[in-house]
Order: sequence, then structure tokens, then C-alpha cells
Amino acid sequence: MKHNIAIDGPAGAGKSTIARRLAAELGYVYVDTGAMYRAMAYYFLQNGIDADDEEAVAEAAGKADVSIVYENGEQCVLLNGENVNGMIRREEVGKMASAVSVYPPVRAKLVELQQNLAKKENVIMDGRDIGTVVLPDADVKIYMTASVQVRAKRRFDELQAKGQKCSLSEIEQDISERDYRDMHRETSPLKQAEDALLLDTSDMSIDEVVAKMKQIAEGVV
Repeated sequence: MKHNIAIDGPAGAGKSTIARRLAAELGYVYVDTGAMYRAMAYYFLQNGIDADDEEAVAEAAGKADVSIVYENGEQCVLLNGENVNGMIRREEVGKMASAVSVYPPVRAKLVELQQNLAKKENVIMDGRDIGTVVLPDADVKIYMTASVQVRAKRRFDELQAKGQKCSLSEIEQDISERDYRDMHRETSPLKQAEDALLLDTSDMSIDEVVAKMKQIAEGVV
């Protein structure tokens, strides 16, 4: 029997960083669902698809094949066979991913792939609707969050470290707007599953969060 851990939460909560480390410590496969949506969004951007054109988005989604493979222990996101790890973390890709993830054809295609992975491996998945839609029967469900201000500062520091010019106030506004879109979209809105444990990481270090989540996971699976 395969064990699954579902981690949900808003943008910038650190889900991917924590999930990746937790998977390594538990020996699970980490499935970065956000990266999969970003890969789809990158495809739309590369092909000049307008995020507001639902019909064009739906048609293009059928032409994009997104998969995940591991090479030398590193997760590689493949878009039509090409490794796009280096392209999908750009700000414009994240904004596009948030905008197009509301469309059912986009979600349906990626959710099917994610569920198939969970049937084959012990996985940790993070996203917006893992515990509520993708893996409703997950052994462990955690809703991880932090204040808008803390999440914006984390993103600001990350971009500054990469030498990118950015505005803290603009990042904060973008995160607030993304939260609203994710929580109010018609299809699979962001929300805490009824049986998920709430974990606010505003005042916690990465090591503290990983230790806490490992304790939770090992107590259940």
C-alpha cells in the first residue's frame, strides 16, 4: 500500500522547499504540482496564448505534455520532452499559472497525471487542492501558511539573492491578489481540507517546519 502526504497552502508559504526536504528525509517521491502548472503556463506563454482566452487555453492544453522524471536524484519537469526547470520559476510564468489554473481542461489533465503518480509511489505533493481534490484520501494532510507580509519578504529576499530588481510592496500586492484568485476560483479553490492540520510557519525556520512535519507524518503513516 502506498502512502501519500498532501501539503496545501497559499503562494509563497514555502510548500515546495519544505515538501522537497521532507520527501528526502522520508524517502518519498516529491511531486511539485506547482511546477507542473508552471510548465503548462510556460507553454501558453511560448505560444502567445492569452490567459483570458479560455477556448484557446483549453485547445492548447491538449497539445502540451507535462511529466516529471528524476535524474541523478533531481526532479526534472518535462514539457513535450524538454527539461524546463530553468524557465518555469520566472515571475511572469507564476502569474500565468495562477490565471490559467482556474480552467477545468488544464486542471483535469494535470490532476490525472498527479493521481497516477500517487498510485505508483509513496509521494509528497504540494499545491492548492491536493488534500481536497487530487488526493482526498491522503494519509497525512497539512495546510501550511504564513502571513502575506512574511511570504512577500521571503520572495523579495529570494529575488534579491538572485540579483533581480524587485519591489517588496509590489510582491506583497501580487501575493494578496493571487490569494484572492486562488481562494475564489470556481474550480478547486484553495481551502483547508476538513481533516488537514493547520501549520502557520510565519515564525518558524525551515528546519523547524521540516522537523514538525516529519513528526506529524511519522505519527500517522
